[in-house]
Amino acid sequence: MRRSERELEERVARLEAQLETNQGDGLRRPGQGQRTSAASTDLLFTAAEKTRMPQIITDPNLPDNPIVFANRAFQNLCGYDAAELIGRNCRFLQGPDTDPADIAKVRDAIAARRDVVVEILNYHRDGTPFRNELYVSPVFDPDGHLRYFFASQLDVTRFRTTEGVLAESEARYRALFNAVDSGFCVVEMRFDAEGRAIDYRFVEVNPAFETQTGLRGAVGRWMRELAPAHEQSWFDTYGEVARTGRPVRFESGAVALGRWFDVHALRVGEPEQHRVAILFNDITDRRRAETTLRATAEEKATERDLVWRASRDLLVVCGFDGVFHTANDAWTEVLGWDLADVVGARFDALVHPDDRETAARAFERVSGGGALADIDVRLRTRDGGHRWISWNAIPTGDRFYAAGRDVTERRALEEQLRQSQKLEAVGQLTGGVAHDFNNLLTVIKSSTDLLKRPDLAEERRLRYVGAISDTVDRAAKLTGQLLAFARRQALRPETFAVDRAVVAVSDMVGTLTGSRVHVELDLPEGDSRDLHVNADPSQFDTALVNLVVNARDAMDGQGNLRIQLRRATAIPAVRAHPRQRGDYVAVSISDTGTGIAQENLERIFEPFFTTKTVGQGTGLGLSQVFGFAKQSGGEVTVESALGDGTTFTLYLPRVAASRAAGPVEEPEALADGHGTRVLVVEDNLDVGSFAEQALRELGYDTVWAIDAEKALAEIERAPSRFEVVFSDVMMPGMNGVELAGEIRRRRPDLPVVLTSGYSDVLAAEGTHGFDLLRKPYSVADLSRILRRAVQRAR
Repeated sequence: MRRSERELEERVARLEAQLETNQGDGLRRPGQGQRTSAASTDLLFTAAEKTRMPQIITDPNLPDNPIVFANRAFQNLCGYDAAELIGRNCRFLQGPDTDPADIAKVRDAIAARRDVVVEILNYHRDGTPFRNELYVSPVFDPDGHLRYFFASQLDVTRFRTTEGVLAESEARYRALFNAVDSGFCVVEMRFDAEGRAIDYRFVEVNPAFETQTGLRGAVGRWMRELAPAHEQSWFDTYGEVARTGRPVRFESGAVALGRWFDVHALRVGEPEQHRVAILFNDITDRRRAETTLRATAEEKATERDLVWRASRDLLVVCGFDGVFHTANDAWTEVLGWDLADVVGARFDALVHPDDRETAARAFERVSGGGALADIDVRLRTRDGGHRWISWNAIPTGDRFYAAGRDVTERRALEEQLRQSQKLEAVGQLTGGVAHDFNNLLTVIKSSTDLLKRPDLAEERRLRYVGAISDTVDRAAKLTGQLLAFARRQALRPETFAVDRAVVAVSDMVGTLTGSRVHVELDLPEGDSRDLHVNADPSQFDTALVNLVVNARDAMDGQGNLRIQLRRATAIPAVRAHPRQRGDYVAVSISDTGTGIAQENLERIFEPFFTTKTVGQGTGLGLSQVFGFAKQSGGEVTVESALGDGTTFTLYLPRVAASRAAGPVEEPEALADGHGTRVLVVEDNLDVGSFAEQALRELGYDTVWAIDAEKALAEIERAPSRFEVVFSDVMMPGMNGVELAGEIRRRRPDLPVVLTSGYSDVLAAEGTHGFDLLRKPYSVADLSRILRRAVQRAR
């Protein structure tokens, strides 16, 4: 035995020397006298080298239990070669995420010299971790001495990762399975001998299953047991899914359960299992609502059809291409046209030529998405006549629905009433004008008679001349108020900020109202202060003053006066006019006075109508406000009741702000004998003679033409002869505005000044950029405007 043992030890030594010499792998073998308890060290190391499982051997008899052998499989596993492994403790394979508890298990087993199996996190040479299933076993020699520790390795990273993914997937599935509101179940089909589905058993259900079906304790039970009367169609449908593998989606009622379901079914598992997964929702309430809605819709459709056929109004559906799609029988009854004549025609085919522009604007508005209200146009009847139709329309989608009511009789009555009111207004206006002008003429006549007295003192002469001048100013103001009411005044519009104008007028309100009237000013703040209008600022100020004076008189000089400024998106319906949408600036004057009687509300804007006593007013103040508002594209409204005060609101269209023009400079005075050459164009002999005489007194050199043709002839005869033209507007043939335009075309360097007491041309078209001197004018005003025109031209 001893001899055999010595021979084996010598053989191991020779093998170690051979391996170190010939292989050069750096592996250390057990030294002289070392052996294992199971076999010789030669066989131990040979077996460890040949196996495909990663193996290492450590020597606990050396300091720190170093690695003395590592096979090729282990080197490939961890990425280190033999030279980097031999002589080192295994702990260097551990890392920051290695569980200290796993390390303690290995350390305790080594200390106790016993076997241990532990899954531990180790790290490859490149720093990547791997799960290592480690088997450590001690090796003893025949005498029971610990010789080595033998350790087998197994990389189980892939298995653990797959298990984690499966576990995570299962967790997600379970969470979704339990949380979903829809019912879910897996059933196993049962077929009879002929292959017909006769029942199914519930393999799995989710928590929502009971809520959706009303079935309790379904898992493991058959449907025929839970609901014996369940319809065969359900078994046939699920059986077909189990046999063919084709999924289905359907809605059906389950009479036995008293519910409707939206169902999605598909085969799961192996075909031989005959299992079907079913996802479903109880839609009973939705089906009931649909049934109710369907019944309601049918009822509404019936009502609509009856209204469509029975209505006396013209009903039509029109596309945004302007073509009528459908129409009702009223077209035949009211206008005489067959439906075949209407359907397919354009919206303006039957419109009166004079109303086509109105119809086109209305169509443009409704096709742009806006609704129409009370648009009156005339439609041609089959017999060649016309009837007034008032239209309302609402757009939706790519079409609009319109209803037209025959208002021919109403329009005729309104026209009769309007003519009657016009005659009454003309009579009242004539009487008022005659009364006021006779008063003014009386003052003038008396003053001129007194001026003829031969021994008249200078002081009295000046007093009578002043009376005549003052009376002329009052007559001019009266004429201006009449023209404002008639919307025939020549306005000088410009863009200005209403809030600043209101503040400026409010500064003088105290003087107008007196100390016993408390004035409150309510102006908007922030972005809403962008309140600009394009109107005549002097007429605007006059309108506010008239409203303030009217409010003062209504309060008998004592009370509260409130001036409010705001933006408005519409003008309310007033005086038979419909509500007008738009962007407006609204100025309201409210008082706490006696109010206005209901019977007087419709008359307060009539000229010369007043409830004041003699000497307190002419009745033209509100007429001026009315005319100014209308001519400026706006409106004025009134709200009042006896004892509750009154509120007047002036509406003007809001515009964008523009750069304000600079102040008008005072022209330089002309030297004596300056001889500025003026062409005077005036058809009235008295006025022309006065203008020529006045200008000569002021040092001008004048030529007088009585009409436009003669004026042009004078200019053509000597093109450089005149420095300025002073022309009346109202003349026979070519009017003053047309003459000024022709002169501008021929002689753009020759300035033209217009003058007029009234002109429908100026009221409708403006001055076209020419200076205007209103009649009656003073000599000073005449000289000033001519000097300014000449100075500007030079």
